[in-house]
Formats: sequence, structure tokens, C-alpha cells
Amino acid sequence: MEQIAIIVEGKNDKSKLRRVLSEAVPVYCTFGTPGTDRIEKLRKQVGAADVFLFMDNDASGKRIRGILRDVFPDAEHIYTRRGYPGVENTPEEYLIEQLEKAGLEAYILYDNKDL
Repeated sequence: MEQIAIIVEGKNDKSKLRRVLSEAVPVYCTFGTPGTDRIEKLRKQVGAADVFLFMDNDASGKRIRGILRDVFPDAEHIYTRRGYPGVENTPEEYLIEQLEKAGLEAYILYDNKDL
């Protein structure tokens, strides 16, 4: 399997994704708008992995996505629906749908879901 990594905004987003994603997928946090040091750390952590950006659908999420789009120009973008207050408050069924759309079925934990 190819090496992938997902970048989210905060630790609550990360723990939400952890409930539906295999431990094999590293999930990294920007902890808000990333500065130069944080960007360098993310770049090192991600290495040669295929990057997926999963930010909140709000002004700050869009700003962070814009910054990371420049850092990881080949990244895939995953979006939560407008109206959900952030990745952490997105229903798991919808998270799974978005991860499937991104082609990450192999990493999704379906067994603990009532789908």
C-alpha cells in the first residue's frame, strides 16, 4: 500500500478521524494557522507520503487549506459539508463517505459502525 498522511486542524479533528480510520494512517495537526516552524515540522512528518488535507469548512479552515495547498501542491482535498461545525462535529457516516470519495476505503474501519 502507498504511504498516505492526513492533515487536520486540531486534536479533536484527529480523534474524530481516528474512530473511523486505521492506525496505519498518520493524522497530523496544524493546531490552528500554521507558522513557518509548524509547516516545516509537517513537511518532515509527512515525508514522501501522499497528503490529504481535511480542514473545517469555515474561514479559518479555508485560510489553512490555502497555506497548505502551497506547501503540498499535490495534496488531495477532503471537505466536510457546509453547516457541520468542523471535522470534529461531522457525523461519522458522512466522514466515511468523504474518505471513500478520496479513495481511502482500504483504511476505513467499518467493523465498529452500524452502516
